[in-house]
Amino acid sequence: MWWLILVGVLLLFVAVLLIRTLRFTPKPPVEQLSGEENFDKDVAVSNLQQLIRCKTVSYADPQLEDDAESEKLINLLPSLYPHVFNTCSFQKLPDRALLFCWKGQTPGDPAVLMAHYDVVPVEEDGWDKPAFEGLLEDGVLWGRGALDTKVTFNGILFAANHLIAEGFIPEHDIYFAFSGGEEVNGNGAVRIVDWFEEKGITPSIVVDEGGGVVENVFPGVKTPCGMIGIAEKGLLNARYRVQSGGGHASAPKPNGPVDRLAAACCRVLKKPFPYHITPPVAAMFDTLGRHSSFVYRLIFANLWLFAPVLDMICKSSGGDLNALMRTTVAFTQMRGSKAPNVIPPNAELISNMRLNPYDTMESALEHLRRAVNDDSVEITALEGMNPSRISQVDCPAWDKVARAVATTWKGCLVSPYLMVQCSDSRHYGRISDKVYRFSAMDLTAEERATIHGNNERIRVDCLHRAVEFFIRLMRQC
Repeated sequence: MWWLILVGVLLLFVAVLLIRTLRFTPKPPVEQLSGEENFDKDVAVSNLQQLIRCKTVSYADPQLEDDAESEKLINLLPSLYPHVFNTCSFQKLPDRALLFCWKGQTPGDPAVLMAHYDVVPVEEDGWDKPAFEGLLEDGVLWGRGALDTKVTFNGILFAANHLIAEGFIPEHDIYFAFSGGEEVNGNGAVRIVDWFEEKGITPSIVVDEGGGVVENVFPGVKTPCGMIGIAEKGLLNARYRVQSGGGHASAPKPNGPVDRLAAACCRVLKKPFPYHITPPVAAMFDTLGRHSSFVYRLIFANLWLFAPVLDMICKSSGGDLNALMRTTVAFTQMRGSKAPNVIPPNAELISNMRLNPYDTMESALEHLRRAVNDDSVEITALEGMNPSRISQVDCPAWDKVARAVATTWKGCLVSPYLMVQCSDSRHYGRISDKVYRFSAMDLTAEERATIHGNNERIRVDCLHRAVEFFIRLMRQC
């Protein structure tokens, strides 16, 4: 009889899994806004071309930067967006921060729309087209900043300029907050948040760069997905250093500094950080998992059982899915002797780490020290920042962004997610839990690869949709 009981229990267990999977069906689609948005698309393209022609390059060494190029861009703005300057207040804050305020009809917590106008350096030899000429060919606009993030800088100001000319006035104030040093972790956004704090202003919604509309981003889902970041991972650059007496390489002693660092590297990689399904990732699973194929729906509907399986898949595959689940460690730099026949008196490794929301810089360092388990390896933090505050999704602010995405890219699935990169928006966690990270573009994998790389470019129709998105978002503010 015992085997009948076992079979019965097994059948009941399978039935529970299947029922949970069959009930794991898509949620109602995001409400769409009515009406088409018509604007001068040629001027929108021309404006972005002129912004690209300003070489607003940020460098780790400020002495390499050309302040005249930033001033050139700022001085262009009144002619590119005249209605904005006729209607909105404008001020420069320290560290190349720019802040506009478009007054609304009634008092209330304002919206803040963000972008940065600085760009990363260019190696011209690797480009097929000039990087700073704003060349338009066959419906594609080439240039550094076309994607990151002069397209959204232009999208915000062009949308506002269009709406002001149309006679639209927002319900509440809208701030346009731009920084000129985001690419080097500058303090422009910090200065703006400081200003908001001093004025006692609490934004009702903040939107900055982040996710986009992408395909093949989630297992088993073929439909394009509009990914809106509701948090971002932290950052830690850790240094591993070993000192020794040095010596000649012809008679090496055991456990030299490089040997110890190699062992430390292997130990860290063999002991990955713990797996966590954080609220942003859980929300993504609960949204996109419902649209996945049956096998993946079985997993995501029953994570109470299959979480270890998912963890194993993440560890073995690495990449984006693994980065969503845990703090990651990438060894990126090493330094030893200045000569091939000399044992170095000291050697070091550097790892770049992206911190899961459940980790901090302090807890991450402690994990590394436990994994290495060698007191001769000194592990310290060079620079970093803790993970951001997690923003709400069950609120009107989220609904506004989701509606603008769903209307502009009809048919896409709108989902929260955890952003693995860092952005200026992390500073706004001090004053708001409604900070959303969405770059208003639909990009292929090839196009995404040009961000910070060679041949950065944007399709003109994608540029147009960026303007449409911000028009639709501002109409709701």
